[in-house]
Amino acid sequence: MSLFHLILVAIIQGITEFLPISSSGHLILLPNLSGLQDQGQAIDVAVHVGTLGAVVLYFRSDVKQALAGLPRALTGRADTPQARLALGLIVATVPTVIAGLILHVTGLSQAMRSITVIGWTMLGFGLLLYWVDQRAPETKEAENWGIRDAFIMGLWQVLALIPGTSRSGITITGARQLGYTREDGARIAMLMSIPTILASGTLLALDAVRGADMQLARDGVIAALFAFLSALLALSLMMRLLRSVSFTPYVIYRVILGVILLIIAYS
Repeated sequence: MSLFHLILVAIIQGITEFLPISSSGHLILLPNLSGLQDQGQAIDVAVHVGTLGAVVLYFRSDVKQALAGLPRALTGRADTPQARLALGLIVATVPTVIAGLILHVTGLSQAMRSITVIGWTMLGFGLLLYWVDQRAPETKEAENWGIRDAFIMGLWQVLALIPGTSRSGITITGARQLGYTREDGARIAMLMSIPTILASGTLLALDAVRGADMQLARDGVIAALFAFLSALLALSLMMRLLRSVSFTPYVIYRVILGVILLIIAYS
């Protein structure tokens, strides 16, 4: 891969991972619409590592709390705020891990990587986010997040396995439906991304490690760095904007892109 291609993939992944516009959808569309080669699983792992580093750094205070509560959470005790947060993240991740493994083993994950699927999910789930965001109350904060809400948001997150859905977008939709404020709903959704990215990155790494070489390792480091920087910037901007702006600008983008993709798919 050329340096330009590496940086392009990394920036696309970094910007779209945490915005509710689907990183996987954009990465699938890149080779389909531009004629560039598919970046491959090793680079996918690298950019996932980069975005993981960004969300851990940005939410480092919450991450420290979750790690502090992890020992108690693993024993099933959620008697402290730290343990409740850690257990909530575990519970929210389980449905996605199970569903992801099923799709990976059956090969259905590859079957869904089409412009038609991405067009419909971009459009449909974008409109769903708008509808829920406009109607749902803002009565809950992140401190109210319990095991029941974690499980429900985990079920919403399973839908993100369909390309074009957006992991952050669908979990934010779930959070808003439960009544969380925009900012705190996004905060929970971002924290949920940490174990999910770890799980998906591990799965990709196991597949990619067989064909690894020094050149590929160098490309991976470059991709991870640019993904980290772009993800940190996108995450910072989104969390600041949510204090005064709704999710409507992202919905408009999704609807426009979804319509364009469906025109291409059915023309």
